Amino acid sequence: MASMRDIKRRKNSITSTQQITNAMKLVATAKLRRAKEEAKKTRPFFELIHKTIASILSTSAGINHPYLLPRQSSRNTYIVITSNKGLAGGYNGNICKQVLVNDPNPEGISVLAVGRKGSDLLRKKGYTVLKNYHDIVEDPSYKNASEIGDEVIKMYKDNEIDNVYLAYTKFNSSIAQEPMLIKVLPLSEEDFEMEDTTDPEALMNYEPNEEEVLDHIVPKYVNSIIYGALRESVASEHGARMTAMESATKNASDMIDDLTLQYNRARQASITQELAEIVGGAEALK
Repeated sequence: MASMRDIKRRKNSITSTQQITNAMKLVATAKLRRAKEEAKKTRPFFELIHKTIASILSTSAGINHPYLLPRQSSRNTYIVITSNKGLAGGYNGNICKQVLVNDPNPEGISVLAVGRKGSDLLRKKGYTVLKNYHDIVEDPSYKNASEIGDEVIKMYKDNEIDNVYLAYTKFNSSIAQEPMLIKVLPLSEEDFEMEDTTDPEALMNYEPNEEEVLDHIVPKYVNSIIYGALRESVASEHGARMTAMESATKNASDMIDDLTLQYNRARQASITQELAEIVGGAEALK
């Protein structure tokens, strides 16, 4: 059985840790409020351009455009959005798992990493990290998303890659975040809820032509979906960290309660032993 001094030392150590985890929970909670608002602001624009792309694809039969044509080889590139910091439960691991499951063989697979944790984990697994965008994780802007989007569009148009995927975490609520893997390029009807083209109003005319419209709107779509994913990921990270730190704080409280009970028992045993020794000594003097 541990001594009273050891129990007290361990209890003080856990109490210090509990104070840190509780402070981290409060910080994450405060950051989550702002991140939730920013994520909500991006959704209407994303939903509108997503619906626009779906409408275009529903009427794109016969359109021969590089953004729509599937490619035979599998030089896949992943835009992976994680965090720069840990202590967020399974947040980072769950995102990387999307890549590991979809492409378990890292040969020929490249990664554009947003966040150090994902970059480090995937590099250790053998994946090639082409570029890092770690400095934009905390407060991403549309300009940041455009830089990433322009990079993958250029690589795709130059035929350096064949498919582009986006791995991020969708923010459902403060306690529920969902890892997502979506295909960004090439565009496919299978990746969209297609519009009903039986309605004459759903038919679309292209000015000046289909190719130029797609040349303009698809990069906008790619940038907007990346920006939306960045904002969703920020909120998800803070939500995951808040939940993880709340759980850690509660576990620390349980451990402190157990140690307090152990300390009281040890103290009681020590007092009982001292009393027994006093009584034994008094009996010996008789």
